[in-house]
Amino acid sequence: MRPVIGVLALQGAIEEHLAMTKLAFKDMGIDGEIIQVKKSSDVGRINGLIIPGGESTTIGRAASMSQLLQLIKQRISEGMPVLGTCAGLILLAKSVYDRVLGKTEQPIIGLMDVVVERNAFGRQRDSFEADLDIPIIGDKKFKGVFIRAPAIREIGPNVEVLCKLGGVIVAVMQDNIIGTSFHPELTNDSRIHQLLIKKVRLL
Repeated sequence: MRPVIGVLALQGAIEEHLAMTKLAFKDMGIDGEIIQVKKSSDVGRINGLIIPGGESTTIGRAASMSQLLQLIKQRISEGMPVLGTCAGLILLAKSVYDRVLGKTEQPIIGLMDVVVERNAFGRQRDSFEADLDIPIIGDKKFKGVFIRAPAIREIGPNVEVLCKLGGVIVAVMQDNIIGTSFHPELTNDSRIHQLLIKKVRLL
């Protein structure tokens, strides 16, 4: 099977994820295809999905209005691997609240058994990078890029913690779902994207 990875292309770091997925395929020596997911028919073509960082409310509303959110939720429920980064993590969570505004009413997919706090590390001016230990992808540290990043405050019994930063959970996995608070697409390290591709190849 030639794996087809889609990037939800409504808003956010779309080009960066396309480029990083291409690099991941190259690093793994795999002939894979990458497409932008913009309409309902695209969802049926993919074996795995990336939900990028950006404005989670904007992405959620646009996806909900176009019926993409419902289709994506169905595919993930059926086992399709998905990677959600920053805003993507927020959309995957079962419950979301904002550090300032409290509980949000934004459209979400809601399949990952986690509670996420938006903007947990501050606003745009508080962006930073940190070297992270993520054992599942190897011993070499991963450079985490945190931009208006969310934090994972609670996890369910089937959620595996992949990484913490100063005691705060910033990467998790639940079966076919991977979520990160940081932006792996803004590095030159493809290992998080490779983790998604490996899940696709196990299908």
